[in-house]
Amino acid sequence: MARQKIKELFIGTNNKGKLREIKSLLPKNIKIYSISKFNIKSPIENGKTFEENSIIKSRYFSKKTNQICLADDSGLEIDILKKKPGIYSARWGGKNSDFKKAINKVYRELKKRDKNWKLKKIKARFVCALSISNLNKVIACVVGKVEGSISNIPKGNRGFGYDPIFILSGQKKTFGEMNFSKKSKLDHRYKAFKKIKKFL
Repeated sequence: MARQKIKELFIGTNNKGKLREIKSLLPKNIKIYSISKFNIKSPIENGKTFEENSIIKSRYFSKKTNQICLADDSGLEIDILKKKPGIYSARWGGKNSDFKKAINKVYRELKKRDKNWKLKKIKARFVCALSISNLNKVIACVVGKVEGSISNIPKGNRGFGYDPIFILSGQKKTFGEMNFSKKSKLDHRYKAFKKIKKFL
């Protein structure tokens, strides 16, 4: 028996930037609901990987709304910092996930590790884990990654999060400088969406 296509989907995020990107990638025939309208607080993310945290969120929001839910967990890994901030990417911005603070912390940590870091190519990647859950049942969980490097100053005010300091391999601009339609066809979330599409 063929699996029933998903007609309605809750997006399990309170992050407006993520919500915008996810909405733009989803098939137009799916009716999308944002959990931000329901005033549901985010769960405690105590997983050890992006996949675990994504599943924690999609299950939690699915149970809260009694609907099928898609959730994302994503972040920046910097090789010289032993893949930090990683799953703690938002937490580096403090209680309010202030990414200016988070970016300053990245720069402080890089300086501690190597005071001449600005003269070098600092390898980094963006990782996105997407999961779809129906109550306790996990329908899918996939991961998308893009490789790049860290810009030695933040550039651009488009995008969100660490976008102003990430330069995708083969590109000269940061994600923060790219226009939305270009970035959304190159980034880690797009790569994950290509894998999860078949479950929608």
